[in-house]
Amino acid sequence: MIHSRIPLFTQLSSLLAAAHATTVVQWGTCTDNFGSLLPVDCGTLLVPLDYTVTSNETYTLDLLRVPATIQPAKGSIVLNFGGPGEVGRSTLAGYATLLQALSGGGYNLISFDPRGTSASNMPFTCYDSEYELQKFADAQTAPDVDDTAALGRLWARGTIDANTCAQKHSVTGTLIGTTFTARDVMSIAESVGEDGLLRYWGFSYGTTLGATLVAMFPDKVDKVILDGVQNPHQYYHSFADFEEWELADQSFSGMFNSCVASPDVCSLAKSNPNATAADLEQSFFDLVNTLDQRPIAVGDLTVDSSVLYLLAANSLYATTSWENTTLMFDMLMTGEIDEITFLEFVGRVIPIDNTTLLTIGSVYPPLEGIHCSDRTPVARAGTYDKFLPAVYELSNTSKIIGRSDISLSMACAQWKLDAKERYEGDFQVSPKNPVLLIANTYDGHTPIQSAYNVSAGFEGSVVLEVKGYGHTSLVLPSLCTLQTTAGYWVNGTLPEPGTVCQVDAPPFSNISWANILEEIS
Repeated sequence: MIHSRIPLFTQLSSLLAAAHATTVVQWGTCTDNFGSLLPVDCGTLLVPLDYTVTSNETYTLDLLRVPATIQPAKGSIVLNFGGPGEVGRSTLAGYATLLQALSGGGYNLISFDPRGTSASNMPFTCYDSEYELQKFADAQTAPDVDDTAALGRLWARGTIDANTCAQKHSVTGTLIGTTFTARDVMSIAESVGEDGLLRYWGFSYGTTLGATLVAMFPDKVDKVILDGVQNPHQYYHSFADFEEWELADQSFSGMFNSCVASPDVCSLAKSNPNATAADLEQSFFDLVNTLDQRPIAVGDLTVDSSVLYLLAANSLYATTSWENTTLMFDMLMTGEIDEITFLEFVGRVIPIDNTTLLTIGSVYPPLEGIHCSDRTPVARAGTYDKFLPAVYELSNTSKIIGRSDISLSMACAQWKLDAKERYEGDFQVSPKNPVLLIANTYDGHTPIQSAYNVSAGFEGSVVLEVKGYGHTSLVLPSLCTLQTTAGYWVNGTLPEPGTVCQVDAPPFSNISWANILEEIS
């Protein structure tokens, strides 16, 4: 049945897009350039508030554009940086120089703050007071799966979140789903005065948005890169994103292997000169057990095993964090804690003051609102007993990060807001032009097998492997990756199947993308 529905869905998508045709975006000076090192300009686009009804109600997308560094531009690429819940304009500004290099400099780069994100015109936040937000943030823990009381409290917190958000966002909470955002992206592509074809670049959750775009509008695809690929089937249809964490433990072990190989810059190895990588990793779990029994205070922060697991989960994003992460572990193991240094680093992961609380509050509620409303009824357990097997599956999938996904998944299991529209096909399409997927060998957040799973459904697509640790190729400086992505954008050239790019910045080195760009300039 799914196969028979795809052509109809695709036709409906095209008809809806045509019905909501918009005018050409007028670009002008930005009141805020978001710190971009390259010139930027800004514009707005009116799109339908609700794509499923005929109405005059509109929604305003605020756009940021980084003009091509080589003129005339070949076209415009729309980018999404993940989450769900990651803002677009400021992130694009921060990566502008790198992204222009990776695209060959010949394209305008455009991003926007998707529906529900904190900087959008429809922010999804369920808690207005600092007190309510603090209670919400305090619940974002990584509980021991054998602690039934902690799991029960987390389930109850999920009930509170689901009920509160449903009361506050009974209407707008149904308008922030991925399919509507996909239609927003197509509206942008059709409103920049070009050929109306889709040029899209998505990272992390942005790959689920991108896969949805390709599946909905296969005849509109010019060029699409999906980098750090999620499993979109699980994103929409499972109790939790189990596959995301399949390489998390292996990636975490890589930090200790690299630490032992770099004792001059890894303080954990320096403090334990005779220890193997396995010894250091075991010392982490010994510390977990210690803090499970007796948490300690650092300043006004209580450090327990949840803090350790959140630090571990954060370390999987990029090897650039490994020097500081292992330093934090070393401080806790030796008891020689520099309070200022420790709190400054930990504050990037958990709320320790009003500033970090507001940061957490701007990220987690949109993540919950978008992801949970996207999940289909079959992915909503509804009861604690029905959901409980997912807790153990998460824990068995990854002892490092599995438990960190429990709080979000418990909220989604009880969510009361449904996205007004969902893509319900099987992601099996033949796009107009082939898609390039990129996956790091050791990505603890989106494993390489997810890229191959998605690629199998997109005829003609190719997976590029980048041999390194971290989430998305943006965190792994590599001349090979740069040449491959630029070749794709400029000439439409795909790498040969099985191509593997080596990384030019080993863990615990000070080599960055800036060094690579300087070499090729």
